[in-house]
Amino acid sequence: MRIGLLTEGGYPYVSGDARLWCDRLVRGLGQHEFDIYALSRSERQEAQGWIELPPQVNRVRTAPLWTVDDDGIAFGAGYGRRARRRFAECFGELAAVVCDSGAGAAAGASDAGDALADRFGSALYGLAELARDQGGLVGALRSEAAVRALEGACRAPGALRAARTARVPDLLAVAGLLERALRPLSLDWYGDDGLGAVDLCHATSGGPAAIPGLLAKHFSGVPLLVTEYGIQLRAHYLATGDEALSAPARALLTSFHGRLAAEVYRQATIVTPGNTHARRWQERCGAERAKLRTVYPGMEASRFAEVGDREDPGDPDTLLWVGRIEPAKDLISLLHAFAEVRKEEPKARLRIVGAPAEGQEAAAYLAHCKALAAQLFPDEAQGAHAVGDNPVSFEEIGAPEVPDLEDAYAAGSVVVLSSVVEGFPISLVEAMFCGRATVSTDVGAVVEVIGGTGLVVPPRNPRALAEACVALLRDAGRRERLGAAARARALELFTVEQNIEAFRGIYLEIVSHCPVRREAVDDAGEPVPFGNPAEAYVPGRWAVAAGGGDAGSGPGGAPSWAQEADGPERLPERLKGAGV
Repeated sequence: MRIGLLTEGGYPYVSGDARLWCDRLVRGLGQHEFDIYALSRSERQEAQGWIELPPQVNRVRTAPLWTVDDDGIAFGAGYGRRARRRFAECFGELAAVVCDSGAGAAAGASDAGDALADRFGSALYGLAELARDQGGLVGALRSEAAVRALEGACRAPGALRAARTARVPDLLAVAGLLERALRPLSLDWYGDDGLGAVDLCHATSGGPAAIPGLLAKHFSGVPLLVTEYGIQLRAHYLATGDEALSAPARALLTSFHGRLAAEVYRQATIVTPGNTHARRWQERCGAERAKLRTVYPGMEASRFAEVGDREDPGDPDTLLWVGRIEPAKDLISLLHAFAEVRKEEPKARLRIVGAPAEGQEAAAYLAHCKALAAQLFPDEAQGAHAVGDNPVSFEEIGAPEVPDLEDAYAAGSVVVLSSVVEGFPISLVEAMFCGRATVSTDVGAVVEVIGGTGLVVPPRNPRALAEACVALLRDAGRRERLGAAARARALELFTVEQNIEAFRGIYLEIVSHCPVRREAVDDAGEPVPFGNPAEAYVPGRWAVAAGGGDAGSGPGGAPSWAQEADGPERLPERLKGAGV
Protein backbone atom coordinates (compact mmCIF):
# COMPACT_ATOMS: atom_id res chain seq x y z
CA MET A 1 0.00 0.00 0.00
CA ARG A 2 1.02 3.64 -0.30
CA ILE A 3 1.43 5.57 2.96
CA GLY A 4 1.51 9.34 3.34
CA LEU A 5 3.75 9.92 6.40
CA LEU A 6 3.04 13.35 7.93
CA THR A 7 5.68 14.88 10.22
CA GLU A 8 6.39 18.19 11.96
CA GLY A 9 9.88 19.20 13.03
CA GLY A 10 11.36 15.73 12.56
CA TYR A 11 11.80 13.06 9.88
CA PRO A 12 13.42 13.23 7.35
CA TYR A 13 15.54 16.03 8.81
CA VAL A 14 18.79 15.20 10.60
CA SER A 15 17.52 16.76 13.84
CA GLY A 16 14.07 16.85 15.33
CA ASP A 17 11.29 14.91 17.03
CA ALA A 18 10.60 11.20 16.42
CA ARG A 19 13.31 11.04 13.74
CA LEU A 20 14.70 7.65 14.78
CA TRP A 21 11.27 6.11 15.29
CA CYS A 22 10.04 7.20 11.84
CA ASP A 23 13.20 5.96 10.14
CA ARG A 24 12.92 2.55 11.80
CA LEU A 25 9.24 2.32 10.88
CA VAL A 26 9.84 3.13 7.21
CA ARG A 27 12.81 0.75 6.94
CA GLY A 28 10.94 -2.02 8.76
CA LEU A 29 7.94 -1.87 6.42
CA GLY A 30 9.79 -2.33 3.16
CA GLN A 31 6.79 -3.93 1.44
CA HIS A 32 4.95 -0.57 1.48
CA GLU A 33 5.65 2.67 -0.36
CA PHE A 34 6.04 5.92 1.60
CA ASP A 35 5.51 9.54 0.59
CA ILE A 36 6.92 11.94 3.20
CA TYR A 37 5.17 15.25 3.85
CA ALA A 38 7.28 17.20 6.34
CA LEU A 39 6.79 20.55 8.09
CA SER A 40 10.02 22.17 9.29
CA ARG A 41 10.27 24.34 12.41
CA SER A 42 13.41 26.41 11.82
CA GLU A 43 15.90 27.56 9.22
CA ARG A 44 18.63 25.73 11.12
CA GLN A 45 16.76 22.45 10.82
CA GLU A 46 16.41 22.83 7.07
CA ALA A 47 20.08 23.79 6.71
CA GLN A 48 21.19 20.59 8.44
CA GLY A 49 19.58 18.54 5.67
CA TRP A 50 18.00 15.08 5.58
CA ILE A 51 19.12 11.70 6.72
CA GLU A 52 19.75 9.01 4.11
CA LEU A 53 16.37 7.68 3.01
CA PRO A 54 15.57 4.04 2.14
CA PRO A 55 14.40 3.10 -1.39
CA GLN A 56 10.77 2.62 -0.33
CA VAL A 57 10.45 6.41 0.08
CA ASN A 58 9.04 7.57 -3.27
CA ARG A 59 8.95 11.29 -2.68
CA VAL A 60 9.51 13.98 -0.06
CA ARG A 61 7.63 17.26 0.06
CA THR A 62 8.45 19.89 2.67
CA ALA A 63 7.07 23.22 3.84
CA PRO A 64 8.33 25.65 6.52
CA LEU A 65 6.31 26.75 9.53
CA TRP A 66 8.81 29.44 10.51
CA THR A 67 8.80 31.86 7.55
CA VAL A 68 6.50 34.80 6.98
CA ASP A 69 5.19 35.65 3.52
CA ASP A 70 5.29 39.44 3.78
CA ASP A 71 4.13 39.81 0.20
CA GLY A 72 0.73 38.41 1.04
CA ILE A 73 -0.09 40.54 4.09
CA ALA A 74 -2.16 43.04 2.11
CA PHE A 75 -5.38 41.07 2.03
CA GLY A 76 -7.49 41.94 -0.97
CA ALA A 77 -5.09 41.71 -3.88
CA GLY A 78 -6.10 38.65 -5.85
CA TYR A 79 -9.26 38.08 -3.80
CA GLY A 80 -12.64 38.89 -5.26
CA ARG A 81 -15.60 40.14 -3.27
CA ARG A 82 -17.03 36.63 -2.98
CA ALA A 83 -13.72 35.21 -1.72
CA ARG A 84 -13.39 37.98 0.88
CA ARG A 85 -16.94 37.31 2.06
CA ARG A 86 -16.27 33.55 2.29
CA PHE A 87 -13.12 34.18 4.28
CA ALA A 88 -14.91 36.55 6.66
CA GLU A 89 -17.62 33.97 7.27
CA CYS A 90 -15.30 30.97 7.77
CA PHE A 91 -12.64 32.70 9.83
CA GLY A 92 -15.27 34.56 11.82
CA GLU A 93 -16.90 31.23 12.69
CA LEU A 94 -13.51 29.72 13.60
CA ALA A 95 -12.71 32.69 15.84
CA ALA A 96 -16.15 32.50 17.47
CA VAL A 97 -15.64 28.84 18.39
CA VAL A 98 -12.08 29.48 19.66
CA CYS A 99 -13.31 32.36 21.85
CA ASP A 100 -16.40 30.50 23.09
CA SER A 101 -16.10 29.66 26.77
CA GLY A 102 -17.94 26.35 26.27
CA ALA A 103 -20.10 26.97 29.34
CA GLY A 104 -22.88 24.74 28.00
CA ALA A 105 -20.56 21.82 27.38
CA ALA A 106 -18.83 22.32 30.72
CA ALA A 107 -22.20 22.14 32.46
CA GLY A 108 -22.77 18.69 31.00
CA ALA A 109 -24.60 19.57 27.80
CA SER A 110 -22.90 17.15 25.43
CA ASP A 111 -24.95 18.41 22.49
CA ALA A 112 -23.45 21.87 23.03
CA GLY A 113 -19.95 20.42 22.92
CA ASP A 114 -20.74 18.45 19.75
CA ALA A 115 -22.19 21.57 18.15
CA LEU A 116 -19.00 23.53 18.85
CA ALA A 117 -16.91 20.70 17.40
CA ASP A 118 -19.07 20.64 14.27
CA ARG A 119 -18.77 24.42 13.90
CA PHE A 120 -14.98 24.29 14.28
CA GLY A 121 -14.69 21.52 11.69
CA SER A 122 -16.98 23.28 9.21
CA ALA A 123 -15.01 26.51 9.55
CA LEU A 124 -11.67 24.74 9.18
CA TYR A 125 -12.71 22.86 6.04
CA GLY A 126 -14.35 25.98 4.64
CA LEU A 127 -11.01 27.78 4.94
CA ALA A 128 -9.28 24.79 3.32
CA GLU A 129 -11.63 24.90 0.33
CA LEU A 130 -11.11 28.64 -0.01
CA ALA A 131 -7.33 28.17 0.17
CA ARG A 132 -7.53 25.55 -2.59
CA ASP A 133 -9.54 27.89 -4.80
CA GLN A 134 -7.39 30.99 -4.11
CA GLY A 135 -3.95 29.34 -3.99
CA GLY A 136 -3.37 29.99 -0.29
CA LEU A 137 -4.51 32.05 2.69
CA VAL A 138 -1.26 33.30 4.25
CA GLY A 139 -2.07 36.95 3.62
CA ALA A 140 -5.71 36.56 4.62
CA LEU A 141 -4.92 34.91 7.95
CA ARG A 142 -2.57 37.79 8.85
CA SER A 143 -4.82 40.53 7.52
CA GLU A 144 -6.74 43.28 9.24
CA ALA A 145 -9.93 41.34 8.49
CA ALA A 146 -8.65 38.41 10.55
CA VAL A 147 -7.68 40.67 13.45
CA ARG A 148 -11.11 42.32 13.40
CA ALA A 149 -12.81 38.91 13.39
CA LEU A 150 -10.78 37.90 16.44
CA GLU A 151 -11.62 41.16 18.18
CA GLY A 152 -15.32 40.73 17.51
CA ALA A 153 -15.26 37.16 18.84
CA CYS A 154 -13.45 38.28 22.01
CA ARG A 155 -16.08 40.96 22.67
CA ALA A 156 -19.08 38.68 21.97
CA PRO A 157 -21.33 37.42 24.81
CA GLY A 158 -20.13 34.10 26.24
CA ALA A 159 -16.50 34.64 25.22
CA LEU A 160 -13.63 33.41 27.33
CA ARG A 161 -13.15 35.65 30.32
CA ALA A 162 -9.41 35.89 29.78
CA ALA A 163 -9.91 36.86 26.11
CA ARG A 164 -12.27 39.75 26.75
CA THR A 165 -9.42 42.09 27.65
CA ALA A 166 -7.35 41.31 24.53
CA ARG A 167 -5.86 44.41 22.93
CA VAL A 168 -4.69 45.00 19.37
CA PRO A 169 -1.07 43.84 19.99
CA ASP A 170 -2.44 40.64 21.53
CA LEU A 171 -4.71 40.03 18.56
CA LEU A 172 -1.88 40.67 16.09
CA ALA A 173 0.32 38.13 17.88
CA VAL A 174 -2.48 35.55 17.94
CA ALA A 175 -3.26 36.08 14.25
CA GLY A 176 0.39 35.49 13.35
CA LEU A 177 0.64 32.28 15.40
CA LEU A 178 -2.68 31.00 14.07
CA GLU A 179 -1.46 31.54 10.51
CA ARG A 180 1.63 29.44 11.22
CA ALA A 181 -0.44 26.65 12.73
CA LEU A 182 -2.89 26.77 9.81
CA ARG A 183 -0.24 27.07 7.09
CA PRO A 184 -0.92 23.49 5.88
CA LEU A 185 -4.27 24.83 4.59
CA SER A 186 -2.35 26.81 1.97
CA LEU A 187 -0.22 23.92 0.66
CA ASP A 188 -0.78 22.21 -2.70
CA TRP A 189 -0.47 18.69 -1.29
CA TYR A 190 -4.05 17.48 -1.67
CA GLY A 191 -4.54 16.71 -5.37
CA ASP A 192 -4.55 13.38 -7.17
CA ASP A 193 -0.77 13.63 -7.51
CA GLY A 194 -0.32 14.16 -3.77
CA LEU A 195 -2.09 12.97 -0.66
CA GLY A 196 -5.17 12.23 -2.72
CA ALA A 197 -3.30 9.27 -4.22
CA VAL A 198 -2.25 7.53 -0.99
CA ASP A 199 -4.12 4.70 0.73
CA LEU A 200 -3.51 5.93 4.27
CA CYS A 201 -2.24 9.07 6.00
CA HIS A 202 -0.12 8.47 9.10
CA ALA A 203 0.45 11.60 11.19
CA THR A 204 3.37 11.13 13.57
CA SER A 205 2.03 13.81 15.93
CA GLY A 206 -1.05 15.89 16.50
CA GLY A 207 -1.30 19.61 15.79
CA PRO A 208 -0.24 21.08 12.41
CA ALA A 209 1.27 17.75 11.28
CA ALA A 210 -2.20 16.18 11.31
CA ILE A 211 -3.90 18.98 9.35
CA PRO A 212 -2.80 17.58 5.95
CA GLY A 213 -4.35 14.27 7.02
CA LEU A 214 -7.60 16.01 7.90
CA LEU A 215 -7.70 17.67 4.50
CA ALA A 216 -6.78 14.46 2.65
CA LYS A 217 -9.75 12.80 4.33
CA HIS A 218 -12.02 15.77 3.62
CA PHE A 219 -11.10 16.10 -0.08
CA SER A 220 -10.34 12.47 -1.04
CA GLY A 221 -11.68 10.21 1.72
CA VAL A 222 -8.19 9.00 2.76
CA PRO A 223 -8.28 7.40 6.26
CA LEU A 224 -6.12 8.98 8.97
CA LEU A 225 -3.94 7.28 11.61
CA VAL A 226 -2.51 9.50 14.38
CA THR A 227 0.44 8.46 16.55
CA GLU A 228 1.48 10.53 19.58
CA TYR A 229 4.48 9.57 21.68
CA GLY A 230 4.54 13.06 23.09
CA ILE A 231 1.22 14.87 23.37
CA GLN A 232 1.43 17.82 20.99
CA LEU A 233 -1.32 19.70 22.84
CA ARG A 234 0.65 19.52 26.09
CA ALA A 235 3.76 20.75 24.28
CA HIS A 236 1.80 23.75 22.97
CA TYR A 237 0.56 24.52 26.46
CA LEU A 238 4.12 24.54 27.81
CA ALA A 239 5.52 26.51 24.86
CA THR A 240 2.79 29.15 25.18
CA GLY A 241 3.77 29.68 28.80
CA ASP A 242 7.43 30.19 27.85
CA GLU A 243 6.71 32.80 25.15
CA ALA A 244 6.31 36.48 25.96
CA LEU A 245 2.56 36.44 25.44
CA SER A 246 -0.16 38.14 27.44
CA ALA A 247 -2.81 36.20 29.32
CA PRO A 248 -5.50 36.90 26.67
CA ALA A 249 -3.21 35.70 23.87
CA ARG A 250 -2.34 32.53 25.79
CA ALA A 251 -6.02 31.83 26.43
CA LEU A 252 -6.90 32.15 22.73
CA LEU A 253 -4.03 29.94 21.55
CA THR A 254 -4.76 27.33 24.22
CA SER A 255 -8.39 27.18 23.11
CA PHE A 256 -7.45 26.89 19.43
CA HIS A 257 -5.00 24.03 19.94
CA GLY A 258 -7.52 22.24 22.15
CA ARG A 259 -10.19 22.51 19.45
CA LEU A 260 -7.73 21.35 16.79
CA ALA A 261 -6.69 18.33 18.85
CA ALA A 262 -10.34 17.37 19.39
CA GLU A 263 -11.00 17.58 15.63
CA VAL A 264 -7.95 15.44 14.85
CA TYR A 265 -9.06 12.76 17.32
CA ARG A 266 -12.63 12.91 16.00
CA GLN A 267 -11.63 12.40 12.36
CA ALA A 268 -8.86 9.83 12.93
CA THR A 269 -9.73 6.21 12.23
CA ILE A 270 -7.30 4.99 14.90
CA VAL A 271 -5.19 6.91 17.43
CA THR A 272 -2.10 5.20 18.84
CA PRO A 273 -0.74 6.72 22.06
CA GLY A 274 2.70 5.61 23.20
CA ASN A 275 1.65 4.90 26.78
CA THR A 276 -1.25 5.14 29.21
CA HIS A 277 -0.18 8.61 30.34
CA ALA A 278 -0.59 9.90 26.76
CA ARG A 279 -3.80 7.90 26.38
CA ARG A 280 -5.36 9.69 29.36
CA TRP A 281 -4.51 13.05 27.79
CA GLN A 282 -6.17 12.01 24.54
CA GLU A 283 -9.31 10.74 26.23
CA ARG A 284 -9.53 13.97 28.23
CA CYS A 285 -9.32 15.92 24.96
CA GLY A 286 -12.17 14.00 23.36
CA ALA A 287 -10.67 10.90 21.75
CA GLU A 288 -13.10 7.98 21.69
CA ARG A 289 -11.87 5.01 23.69
CA ALA A 290 -12.76 2.59 20.87
CA LYS A 291 -10.25 4.31 18.58
CA LEU A 292 -7.28 4.16 20.97
CA ARG A 293 -4.57 1.49 20.62
CA THR A 294 -1.49 1.80 22.82
CA VAL A 295 1.69 1.08 20.82
CA TYR A 296 4.90 1.44 22.81
CA PRO A 297 7.89 3.14 21.16
CA GLY A 298 10.38 0.77 19.61
CA MET A 299 13.97 1.00 20.86
CA GLU A 300 17.10 -0.70 19.59
CA ALA A 301 17.83 -3.54 22.01
CA SER A 302 20.79 -5.08 20.18
CA ARG A 303 23.23 -2.34 21.18
CA PHE A 304 22.67 -3.23 24.85
CA ALA A 305 22.72 -7.01 24.35
CA GLU A 306 26.37 -7.44 25.34
CA VAL A 307 25.91 -5.56 28.62
CA GLY A 308 22.71 -7.45 29.38
CA ASP A 309 24.36 -10.83 28.75
CA ARG A 310 27.35 -10.18 30.99
CA GLU A 311 27.63 -11.93 34.30
CA ASP A 312 29.35 -8.83 35.69
CA PRO A 313 26.57 -6.79 37.36
CA GLY A 314 28.64 -3.58 37.45
CA ASP A 315 30.19 -1.83 40.41
CA PRO A 316 28.00 -2.81 43.40
CA ASP A 317 28.63 0.55 45.11
CA THR A 318 27.80 2.80 42.14
CA LEU A 319 24.52 4.58 41.47
CA LEU A 320 24.07 5.79 37.88
CA TRP A 321 21.96 8.59 36.41
CA VAL A 322 21.73 9.02 32.61
CA GLY A 323 19.93 11.70 30.63
CA ARG A 324 19.72 15.35 29.63
CA ILE A 325 20.55 17.67 32.50
CA GLU A 326 17.67 20.12 32.94
CA PRO A 327 15.45 21.31 35.81
CA ALA A 328 12.70 18.74 35.06
CA LYS A 329 15.15 15.93 35.95
CA ASP A 330 15.45 17.27 39.52
CA LEU A 331 19.10 16.45 40.12
CA ILE A 332 18.93 18.67 43.19
CA SER A 333 16.75 16.11 44.97
CA LEU A 334 19.03 13.33 43.72
CA LEU A 335 22.10 15.00 45.23
CA HIS A 336 20.36 15.52 48.57
CA ALA A 337 19.20 11.89 48.48
CA PHE A 338 22.75 10.74 47.78
CA ALA A 339 23.91 12.66 50.86
CA GLU A 340 21.58 10.42 52.90
CA VAL A 341 22.84 7.33 51.03
CA ARG A 342 26.44 8.18 51.99
CA LYS A 343 25.52 8.21 55.66
CA GLU A 344 24.38 4.59 55.36
CA GLU A 345 26.84 3.40 52.67
CA PRO A 346 30.09 5.40 52.88
CA LYS A 347 31.58 3.61 49.85
CA ALA A 348 28.71 4.59 47.54
CA ARG A 349 29.41 6.68 44.44
CA LEU A 350 27.09 8.59 42.11
CA ARG A 351 27.90 8.96 38.41
CA ILE A 352 25.83 11.54 36.52
CA VAL A 353 26.21 10.88 32.80
CA GLY A 354 24.72 13.41 30.43
CA ALA A 355 24.95 16.86 28.91
CA PRO A 356 22.87 19.97 29.49
CA ALA A 357 19.88 20.57 27.28
CA GLU A 358 20.04 23.50 24.86
CA GLY A 359 19.74 26.98 26.30
CA GLN A 360 21.25 29.17 28.98
CA GLU A 361 18.82 27.94 31.62
CA ALA A 362 20.02 24.34 31.26
CA ALA A 363 23.69 25.42 31.38
CA ALA A 364 23.03 27.45 34.52
CA TYR A 365 21.24 24.46 36.08
CA LEU A 366 24.24 22.20 35.42
CA ALA A 367 26.57 24.75 37.04
CA HIS A 368 24.25 24.93 40.06
CA CYS A 369 24.23 21.11 40.39
CA LYS A 370 28.04 20.98 40.27
CA ALA A 371 28.29 23.68 42.90
CA LEU A 372 25.84 21.85 45.15
CA ALA A 373 27.76 18.58 44.74
CA ALA A 374 31.00 20.32 45.71
CA GLN A 375 29.28 21.77 48.77
CA LEU A 376 27.62 18.53 49.91
CA PHE A 377 30.63 16.30 49.20
CA PRO A 378 33.97 18.01 49.79
CA ASP A 379 36.87 16.21 48.14
CA GLU A 380 37.83 13.26 50.28
CA ALA A 381 41.41 12.02 50.71
CA GLN A 382 42.89 9.03 52.52
CA GLY A 383 45.63 11.11 54.09
CA ALA A 384 46.98 14.61 54.54
CA HIS A 385 49.18 14.39 51.43
CA ALA A 386 46.76 12.49 49.12
CA VAL A 387 44.63 14.00 46.37
CA GLY A 388 40.96 14.21 47.24
CA ASP A 389 38.24 12.42 45.30
CA ASN A 390 34.61 13.55 45.09
CA PRO A 391 32.05 10.68 45.25
CA VAL A 392 29.87 12.52 42.70
CA SER A 393 31.11 12.78 39.10
CA PHE A 394 29.62 14.62 36.11
CA GLU A 395 30.51 12.91 32.82
CA GLU A 396 29.53 13.07 29.15
CA ILE A 397 29.14 10.33 26.56
CA GLY A 398 32.26 10.25 24.44
CA ALA A 399 34.63 11.14 27.26
CA PRO A 400 37.48 8.69 28.05
CA GLU A 401 35.63 7.39 31.12
CA VAL A 402 32.38 6.79 29.18
CA PRO A 403 33.09 6.33 25.47
CA ASP A 404 29.68 4.82 24.69
CA LEU A 405 26.21 4.77 26.23
CA GLU A 406 26.52 1.03 26.83
CA ASP A 407 29.68 1.63 28.86
CA ALA A 408 27.77 4.01 31.08
CA TYR A 409 25.14 1.42 31.99
CA ALA A 410 27.81 -1.23 32.46
CA ALA A 411 29.54 0.92 35.10
CA GLY A 412 26.82 0.90 37.77
CA SER A 413 24.63 -1.66 39.47
CA VAL A 414 21.61 0.60 40.15
CA VAL A 415 20.16 3.17 37.72
CA VAL A 416 18.26 6.12 39.24
CA LEU A 417 15.64 8.41 37.71
CA SER A 418 14.68 11.45 39.80
CA SER A 419 12.45 13.42 37.41
CA VAL A 420 9.46 15.53 38.39
CA VAL A 421 8.18 15.61 34.77
CA GLU A 422 8.62 12.70 32.39
CA GLY A 423 6.90 11.29 29.33
CA PHE A 424 8.17 7.92 28.17
CA PRO A 425 11.37 7.29 30.22
CA ILE A 426 13.89 6.22 27.57
CA SER A 427 16.80 5.94 30.02
CA LEU A 428 14.82 3.48 32.14
CA VAL A 429 14.13 1.24 29.13
CA GLU A 430 17.83 1.32 28.23
CA ALA A 431 18.71 0.31 31.79
CA MET A 432 16.16 -2.53 31.57
CA PHE A 433 17.74 -3.78 28.32
CA CYS A 434 21.05 -3.87 30.24
CA GLY A 435 19.50 -5.90 33.07
CA ARG A 436 19.98 -3.20 35.70
CA ALA A 437 17.86 -2.69 38.80
CA THR A 438 16.21 0.73 38.89
CA VAL A 439 14.91 3.30 41.37
CA SER A 440 12.49 5.83 39.84
CA THR A 441 10.08 8.58 40.76
CA ASP A 442 6.39 8.05 40.06
CA VAL A 443 5.91 10.45 37.13
CA GLY A 444 4.64 10.12 33.56
CA ALA A 445 4.71 6.55 32.23
CA VAL A 446 7.34 5.30 34.71
CA VAL A 447 5.10 2.84 36.57
CA GLU A 448 3.71 1.51 33.28
CA VAL A 449 7.21 0.94 31.91
CA ILE A 450 8.69 -0.58 35.06
CA GLY A 451 5.71 -2.83 35.73
CA GLY A 452 6.94 -4.13 39.10
CA THR A 453 10.55 -4.76 38.01
CA GLY A 454 11.99 -1.81 39.93
CA LEU A 455 11.45 0.43 42.96
CA VAL A 456 9.24 3.52 42.54
CA VAL A 457 9.09 6.43 45.02
CA PRO A 458 7.20 9.76 45.10
CA PRO A 459 8.83 12.69 43.26
CA ARG A 460 10.60 15.46 45.22
CA ASN A 461 11.16 13.12 48.17
CA PRO A 462 14.93 12.74 48.74
CA ARG A 463 14.46 10.61 51.85
CA ALA A 464 12.33 8.00 50.04
CA LEU A 465 14.74 8.02 47.09
CA ALA A 466 17.67 7.44 49.43
CA GLU A 467 15.98 4.59 51.28
CA ALA A 468 15.19 2.77 48.03
CA CYS A 469 18.77 3.18 46.78
CA VAL A 470 20.21 1.89 50.06
CA ALA A 471 17.87 -1.12 49.98
CA LEU A 472 19.21 -2.17 46.57
CA LEU A 473 22.87 -1.38 47.31
CA ARG A 474 22.72 -3.72 50.32
CA ASP A 475 20.99 -6.63 48.56
CA ALA A 476 22.88 -8.07 45.56
CA GLY A 477 20.39 -10.92 45.10
CA ARG A 478 17.48 -8.53 44.85
CA ARG A 479 19.33 -6.39 42.33
CA GLU A 480 19.96 -9.45 40.19
CA ARG A 481 16.34 -10.62 40.32
CA LEU A 482 14.92 -7.19 39.48
CA GLY A 483 17.44 -6.68 36.69
CA ALA A 484 16.61 -10.01 35.05
CA ALA A 485 12.86 -9.35 35.26
CA ALA A 486 13.33 -5.83 33.87
CA ARG A 487 15.32 -7.10 30.89
CA ALA A 488 12.71 -9.75 30.07
CA ARG A 489 9.94 -7.13 30.21
CA ALA A 490 11.82 -4.66 28.00
CA LEU A 491 12.61 -7.31 25.37
CA GLU A 492 8.94 -8.27 25.25
CA LEU A 493 7.37 -4.80 25.05
CA PHE A 494 9.78 -2.10 23.95
CA THR A 495 11.77 -3.37 20.95
CA VAL A 496 11.74 -2.00 17.42
CA GLU A 497 10.35 -5.31 16.16
CA GLN A 498 7.21 -5.19 18.30
CA ASN A 499 6.58 -1.59 17.25
CA ILE A 500 6.87 -2.39 13.54
CA GLU A 501 4.65 -5.47 13.81
CA ALA A 502 1.98 -3.45 15.61
CA PHE A 503 1.85 -0.84 12.85
CA ARG A 504 1.96 -3.49 10.15
CA GLY A 505 -1.29 -4.92 11.52
CA ILE A 506 -2.87 -1.51 12.06
CA TYR A 507 -2.13 -0.43 8.48
CA LEU A 508 -3.79 -3.54 7.07
CA GLU A 509 -6.74 -3.19 9.41
CA ILE A 510 -7.44 0.42 8.46
CA VAL A 511 -7.09 -0.07 4.72
CA SER A 512 -9.25 -3.21 4.74
CA HIS A 513 -12.08 -1.51 6.62
CA CYS A 514 -11.77 2.02 5.23
CA PRO A 515 -10.68 1.68 1.58
CA VAL A 516 -10.32 4.84 -0.49
CA ARG A 517 -13.05 4.80 -3.15
CA ARG A 518 -11.15 5.68 -6.33
CA GLU A 519 -11.55 4.29 -9.84
CA ALA A 520 -8.96 1.67 -10.86
CA VAL A 521 -7.29 2.46 -14.21
CA ASP A 522 -4.50 0.87 -16.24
CA ASP A 523 -1.35 2.52 -17.60
CA ALA A 524 -3.31 4.04 -20.47
CA GLY A 525 -5.83 5.59 -18.07
CA GLU A 526 -8.62 3.18 -19.02
CA PRO A 527 -10.90 1.77 -16.29
CA VAL A 528 -9.97 -1.72 -15.13
CA PRO A 529 -13.00 -4.02 -14.61
CA PHE A 530 -12.96 -5.64 -11.16
CA GLY A 531 -9.91 -3.55 -10.23
CA ASN A 532 -11.37 -3.12 -6.76
CA PRO A 533 -12.32 -6.20 -4.71
CA ALA A 534 -16.02 -6.90 -4.50
CA GLU A 535 -15.90 -6.81 -0.70
CA ALA A 536 -15.07 -3.10 -0.84
CA TYR A 537 -18.65 -2.41 -1.93
CA VAL A 538 -20.36 -4.58 0.67
CA PRO A 539 -21.72 -2.54 3.59
CA GLY A 540 -21.43 -3.81 7.12
CA ARG A 541 -18.51 -5.34 8.96
CA TRP A 542 -16.16 -5.59 5.96
CA ALA A 543 -16.02 -1.96 4.85
CA VAL A 544 -16.91 1.35 6.44
CA ALA A 545 -17.48 4.30 4.13
CA ALA A 546 -14.30 6.33 3.98
CA GLY A 547 -16.22 9.55 4.33
CA GLY A 548 -17.59 8.55 7.72
CA GLY A 549 -20.96 7.17 6.59
CA ASP A 550 -23.30 5.00 8.61
CA ALA A 551 -22.44 1.71 6.92
CA GLY A 552 -21.41 -0.79 9.53
CA SER A 553 -21.71 1.66 12.39
CA GLY A 554 -22.09 0.29 15.87
CA PRO A 555 -23.55 1.82 19.01
CA GLY A 556 -22.58 5.42 19.66
CA GLY A 557 -21.55 6.03 16.04
CA ALA A 558 -18.38 3.94 16.23
CA PRO A 559 -17.81 1.56 13.30
CA SER A 560 -18.82 -2.02 14.00
CA TRP A 561 -15.28 -3.31 13.43
CA ALA A 562 -14.05 -1.03 16.26
CA GLN A 563 -16.39 -2.52 18.86
CA GLU A 564 -14.51 -4.35 21.59
CA ALA A 565 -16.91 -7.27 21.78
CA ASP A 566 -15.90 -9.01 18.58
CA GLY A 567 -12.47 -7.46 17.91
CA PRO A 568 -11.09 -6.34 14.54
CA GLU A 569 -11.07 -8.49 11.45
CA ARG A 570 -7.94 -9.01 9.35
CA LEU A 571 -7.39 -8.68 5.64
CA PRO A 572 -7.66 -12.15 4.00
CA GLU A 573 -4.43 -13.66 2.73
CA ARG A 574 -5.78 -13.83 -0.82
CA LEU A 575 -6.08 -10.03 -0.96
CA LYS A 576 -2.76 -9.03 0.61
CA GLY A 577 -0.94 -9.20 -2.70
CA ALA A 578 -3.70 -7.47 -4.68
CA GLY A 579 -2.67 -3.93 -3.77
CA VAL A 580 -5.38 -3.55 -1.14
